[in-house]
Amino acid sequence: MTGPTLVLDGSAIHDIAGFYAEINRVFMACEDWQLAPSLDALDDLLYGGYGALAGHPSATVHWTHIAHSRAALGVAATRAWLQEKQMRPGMFNAARIDAQLDALERGAGQTYFDILMDVFAAHPTLHLRTD
Repeated sequence: MTGPTLVLDGSAIHDIAGFYAEINRVFMACEDWQLAPSLDALDDLLYGGYGALAGHPSATVHWTHIAHSRAALGVAATRAWLQEKQMRPGMFNAARIDAQLDALERGAGQTYFDILMDVFAAHPTLHLRTD
């Protein structure tokens, strides 16, 4: 695969905010603005129109210490993220959030980490390496 290799330091990720701080450190270092903590914003970034991916048809993302990130972005972080959304019912679909929380508590729902893996997987021009 051609293009840059970008290294995410998974040991620096302790929560969702820390994930986006690491994304900004790696992908947005040459930009004069930062990516918001949003799955939609991350998805947009991974299309490659700006940041470290700009002008590259493909890239490799090497995510080190992936087990640490998986734990940090697991059930507890996901629960807190969903509960925060519940506090803003006018902005988010309350029934959907309730269903996501219920699935998470039953062990059947996606964690934030799982959702991130889906976002990365939706970009076939990115090769994700983990360790």
